[in-house]
Amino acid sequence: MKPIALLLATASLALANDAAHPADAWELTLESGYLWNIGNNTAIDYEIAPTQFTLRSPTVLNWFAGDDGSRLVVRSRVSLLTESIVEGPEDYYFGISGAPSIEYWFPNQKTSLFFSIGGGVGWTNSTGEPEGQGQDFTLNWFSQLGMRQEISNNLSVLGGAYFIHHSNGGQTDPNPGIDALGFTIGLGWRW
Repeated sequence: MKPIALLLATASLALANDAAHPADAWELTLESGYLWNIGNNTAIDYEIAPTQFTLRSPTVLNWFAGDDGSRLVVRSRVSLLTESIVEGPEDYYFGISGAPSIEYWFPNQKTSLFFSIGGGVGWTNSTGEPEGQGQDFTLNWFSQLGMRQEISNNLSVLGGAYFIHHSNGGQTDPNPGIDALGFTIGLGWRW
């Protein structure tokens, strides 16, 4: 067999074989939702419609593997953030964030609870509004708690609570920030 044919045959077998466990595969998710301002960082009643594209790695740490098939794992997570600011002086936010994804997989290996906490950087179209972001460059910090359910071999639905904080890093005076809490729902595809 020629080397190129052997390489193609090996690649097709690798793609045809699913990971032994869903957490051992790459996953790409698309999530969207709605967030409302909470806290006292600004007097503006922000409302945000977030959309995020998230890539999760295969398992990087197995904390626990039960005899019944349950698992507690850690995966890496990187998200591209796009937000439409529905209420507030800014119009949009684009960013990137990273975090670990801590996941408990139930014995059926189709349902999981997940938790992430992390942060990153982003860009908005700030205005001169005193309670607004104050500058275009921002930092972000988020946490998410949710549930994922596989609906077919490589497709899942997920949803949960989502919190995000936008900060200008103390670069302006006054130093407003956004604390927003709400929900996200989405679809995931693994390979």
